Amino acid sequence: MSGPSKHHSRGRRALFAIAIFKWTKGAILLAVAAGAISLFHKDVQSHVEHWVSVCRIDPENRYIAAALEKLDLVHTRELKQLSFLSAFYAAIFLTEGTGLALRKRWAEYLTIIATGLLIPVEVYELWKTASVLKAALLFGNVAIVVFLVWIVRSKEA
Repeated sequence: MSGPSKHHSRGRRALFAIAIFKWTKGAILLAVAAGAISLFHKDVQSHVEHWVSVCRIDPENRYIAAALEKLDLVHTRELKQLSFLSAFYAAIFLTEGTGLALRKRWAEYLTIIATGLLIPVEVYELWKTASVLKAALLFGNVAIVVFLVWIVRSKEA
């Protein structure tokens, strides 16, 4: 009983961990979509400047100042695009997570395809501006795809 059932149990736990990861990403994107919608027809720069002040963040910090300056270019049109894309990807992530938690085979394939298709974009983004977070997300997504391909292939054997 220590062989296949132990291996199978770890695989189920790993699938559930991936589901939680997908649910978390989906929830964050839903929050982004809701936040973008809440800013429709508002002065985004002033709104963010207010929150920078409330949170006692130094607005003279070069990164904060640069971000605030770019926010002047954000209007309802861009916010609508952001909210639509965020909600769209949230729906995909939440579907993947739910399917994986329920151990549905279609969810394994969906996650392999959806996650695999985003890897080249993540590589490009990491190449453009490297960060530990981007590298960790890329590594995590590659690991998810490799693991799920292994799971699918082992079920076919």
